[in-house]
Amino acid sequence: MTGDGFETSNGLMDEVNVRLLELLQADPRLTMAELARQVSMSAPAVTERVRRLEERGVIAGYRLQVDAKALGLPIAAYVRVRPGPRHLQKIAELALALPEVVECHRVTGEDCFLMKVHVSAVDQLETILDVFLPYGQTTTSIVQSSPVPLRGLPLPRTNGGDEGEARLGSTGGRVRVGGPTGV
Repeated sequence: MTGDGFETSNGLMDEVNVRLLELLQADPRLTMAELARQVSMSAPAVTERVRRLEERGVIAGYRLQVDAKALGLPIAAYVRVRPGPRHLQKIAELALALPEVVECHRVTGEDCFLMKVHVSAVDQLETILDVFLPYGQTTTSIVQSSPVPLRGLPLPRTNGGDEGEARLGSTGGRVRVGGPTGV
């Protein structure tokens, strides 16, 4: 563990690789030549680094982000499900079978599952919820807005920083954490 709380046991998290991850999280379509230019290395060297990050599972894949509203799915909702006795597996199977369920997580607490659903209308959301009702209790929250849209994971700092400081965003701003104010 580093002082940042990031595991670096794979030995891959040097300054260049962290920068490559920052660039690829911001734009996964960057060419190797453009990545190389931005980190002042040759394209073959950058290609080898990216390949190693992929092989070690640091880069798990590349994903296309589609605007749900543009596809006619303006309603997003989070659905918590508390399965009835012996229905835990059934909830997971139903979630997997419904294309409107874009995420499903097994979570701790009174509810066992947290799902994200995209639908075209409230009546379609009701239909989705009705699929789960024979197997458990649902609680639904409809998304009004997303002040923090999906973004890349925070990456380890490689250029210092005091213990007890956290990096803010890609600008590198810092905020003191764990001080007398308890922030």
